[in-house]
Amino acid sequence: MFPVARGMTYAAPLIGFCEVLIWIFAIGQIMQNLSNPLCYVAYAGGFATGNYVGMVIVERLSLGVVLVRVITQPEASTLVGFLRDQGYGVTATDAEGAYGPVKIVFSIVRRKEVKTVVDLVKRLNPRAFYCIEEVASTEKGVFAPGAAWHDVAFLRILRFFRKGK
Repeated sequence: MFPVARGMTYAAPLIGFCEVLIWIFAIGQIMQNLSNPLCYVAYAGGFATGNYVGMVIVERLSLGVVLVRVITQPEASTLVGFLRDQGYGVTATDAEGAYGPVKIVFSIVRRKEVKTVVDLVKRLNPRAFYCIEEVASTEKGVFAPGAAWHDVAFLRILRFFRKGK
């Protein structure tokens, strides 16, 4: 469940309570109208719509941070320099890949900035392999400036629901 994955263990039971309450009301209506196939279609449509709307909301909120890992040919100084110039924290290390030496570039970025970083990687190093992973929590570090005021205010509200924070 989304709130548990974000460390909001107090919000998860509240959201689960609301989810189950809606489900009980919907099933109750279906049980009262078992002979009406339209109720089945309405329930299935509501379920599908709820999943879609939930995914859109999560994507639009774009809460949290992710790890962008880029594996590229040994010469990655242009990419590393450009990311640093943009204010992103970057760690680069030498490694050995399937076909010889490679450079691994790590950066923790806000989820909202992933598209920008990936576009930079594709533009500056089109043959690079990259992957994006969920990050449970971070402490300290270098992040590109510019969190919008509504992001900060929204996260302050949710901070109450985070366990141990």
